[in-house]
Amino acid sequence: GSARRLELRIRLFCRGVLLSPGSRRSDSAFWLTRILKPWPMVNQARLLYIIFGPVSSRDGHVVWQKMIEGPTDETSLKGLADAIKLLYGTEAREWTADDVISLVDELSVVPQEWLMENNARLLLLSGNSICFTFMASKAVNGRAVELARLMVFMVLVCEKDLYCMDWAVKMMHKVCKVFSTPWERNNFLQCLENSFARMLMDMLQAVLAGERDEEDSSFLNLFHLMNAQANFHKEILYLAMGSTSST
Repeated sequence: GSARRLELRIRLFCRGVLLSPGSRRSDSAFWLTRILKPWPMVNQARLLYIIFGPVSSRDGHVVWQKMIEGPTDETSLKGLADAIKLLYGTEAREWTADDVISLVDELSVVPQEWLMENNARLLLLSGNSICFTFMASKAVNGRAVELARLMVFMVLVCEKDLYCMDWAVKMMHKVCKVFSTPWERNNFLQCLENSFARMLMDMLQAVLAGERDEEDSSFLNLFHLMNAQANFHKEILYLAMGSTSST
C-alpha cells in the first residue's frame, strides 16, 4: 500500500502480458509460478493480492483494507480464488497441496487478519478439493475450535450466497471422517454447536445494543445466521433420517 502506482503497474503487466485471459492454463501456471516461487511465503501472498485482489472502481488501485473492513462479495474474491485453483491444479507441478494451503493461510492475514466470512467465501470459490484439503489440514493438526468456527461461516456464506446447504453438510461429514478417534470427532461437533451459539449471542447482543447503520447490518446478519443454522440442521436431519430409513 505504500507504492500504489507501482502496485498498479505490476498488476497490469502481469495480468496483461504474462497472465492474459487468453493464455492456456499451463502457460498461466508456469508464469504465476515464476512470479511467486522466488519469494518467501509472506511475499507470495502479498504479490498474489496485488495481482488478483480487489481494486478501487474509482482509480484502479489495490484495496488493501477490503477483506478486514467488512464482508465482501464474490466479485472481489474471484480473481484470488481462480489463482488458487490454478496453483492447486495439475498444471502447476511445482506446487504441493501443503504449499497451496500455506499460501491461503498467509493470504488470509494480508495486510491483517481477514474477517472469517471472507476467508470462508474464498475457500468456497476455490472449489471442493482445496476447501476440503484446507479443512482436513486443520482437523489433522488438532485445530478443532478454529475449524468449527470456519465451518459456521461456510454455512453462513452458503445461506447468504444461495449455495445448496447440503454441500455444507456433506463437507462437514467428509471432514468428520478425517478425525482418527470418535472423541476427536465428537469434540469437533461440540465445538461446531458452541460456535453457532456464541455467534448468535454476539449478533443478538449487537442488535439489542442498537448498533445499526444505514443498511441495518446487525439485524440482517442475525437474520441470515438464524436461517443458516436452521437450514443446516434441516439438511442434517434429512441425512440422518435417510440413513435410518435405508437401514
